Amino acid sequence: MAAELGEDVPGLIGLLLLLGVVGMALLAPWIAPHDPAAQSVLARLAPPAWLARGDPAHLLGTDALGRDVLSRIIWGARATLLVGVAVVLLSGSFGVLVGLVAGYAGGRTDAVLMRLVDIQVSFPGVLLILLIVSVVGPSLLTIVVVLAITNWMIYARLVRGTVLSLRSAPYVEAAEIVGCGPVRILWRHILPNLVSPLLTVAILEFTNVVLAEAAISFLGLGVQPPATSWGLDVASGRDYVFVAWWLVTFPGLAIAVTVLGVNLFAGWLRVTTDPREREKRFGWSRAARALAGRAQ
Repeated sequence: MAAELGEDVPGLIGLLLLLGVVGMALLAPWIAPHDPAAQSVLARLAPPAWLARGDPAHLLGTDALGRDVLSRIIWGARATLLVGVAVVLLSGSFGVLVGLVAGYAGGRTDAVLMRLVDIQVSFPGVLLILLIVSVVGPSLLTIVVVLAITNWMIYARLVRGTVLSLRSAPYVEAAEIVGCGPVRILWRHILPNLVSPLLTVAILEFTNVVLAEAAISFLGLGVQPPATSWGLDVASGRDYVFVAWWLVTFPGLAIAVTVLGVNLFAGWLRVTTDPREREKRFGWSRAARALAGRAQ
């Protein structure tokens, strides 16, 4: 698998970007040059170090309160990644459970659960998020729970469709004949076949959660000061966009780089874990080598 990743340049770039962001979040206390909440009126709105009046002590400049932009980006990665991973785990676990029960039980149980999915999908997700956060109050825990509530349906539909196709598979029928219970059949025989599509969907949903968290924090309903996140930093700098462009540019780039890295890596992972896609790639590589040999 490592050799295949080395041959896939976009996938390798995506993995390196993702590892860089994760490493930045994990090592924030040691690599951040300043306290992200430390304020200095004398250093407010200092431009990046390579511009005129730039301070080498603040490589990416400072914000309106004199806080170091680079340090806030490094620490902001923690909140952004924490929300993304927590939401994917919560929504994925609940969605997989609903999909397994609906697909395997069938009948009225399947109809009821899928109608609940349809109702949830038909309700505007952004409106639901803003409504719940406004009532409960903004906090990191609230954001995780609300985003998990609005993102479990895709897992349920994916799992339910796959389980329906596997329900009549010979090895599933054989397990039923020998007396295996529904829980054992789902856990040992059906769920392992869902790892590949679920992993790809989870990685892609992670990017949607990152963007949603940034949007909610931008609206002031997400991470609250003195904590920091990339969306909150963009919101803090929007009033100074024509005076201090670096306040919105660098946090925005951090979001874009993270989403790009995840998407590139997910593309490689989808091909690698799907036997049909691997067969296509193998056929294309053989055809390319054959054409190259004829050209020589």
